[in-house]
Amino acid sequence: MTRVDFYIIGSTSADAAMDFSCRLAEKAWRGGHQILMHCADAQQAAELDDRLWQFKPESFLPHELGAAGGADIAICHAGDHTAMGDHCDLLINLAHDVPEPFSRFTRLAEIVDQREQSLAASRQRYSFYKRRGYPLHNHNVGQ
Repeated sequence: MTRVDFYIIGSTSADAAMDFSCRLAEKAWRGGHQILMHCADAQQAAELDDRLWQFKPESFLPHELGAAGGADIAICHAGDHTAMGDHCDLLINLAHDVPEPFSRFTRLAEIVDQREQSLAASRQRYSFYKRRGYPLHNHNVGQ
């Protein structure tokens, strides 16, 4: 069963959520994991792609939009599930909806910032997972 971790960022900035997702992806990738980063739309996916290129100038995180090339870090967005490829290790969700099909992943990381819309959507996702019996874990993280 998928383990669901909510990472609660103490910031009202969408940039802080993006930055944290890059740090989380880097940590997971260095640990040998395969990562799919799920965005709300194509624009957010493109922004995340740019951010991963610039994340740490001294290092490189192998990533791609979509999963066709088989990179260890792939970026997709809602409505583009064909771009998920065969990834099934870690799913990092930056969208406000429950990503489909999340249950094929070993772990799901929900990124939550302090904007009211983000908090409200995360409460709905938390309730969704809880009603279905998924193991839930909360992590309060700085900016």
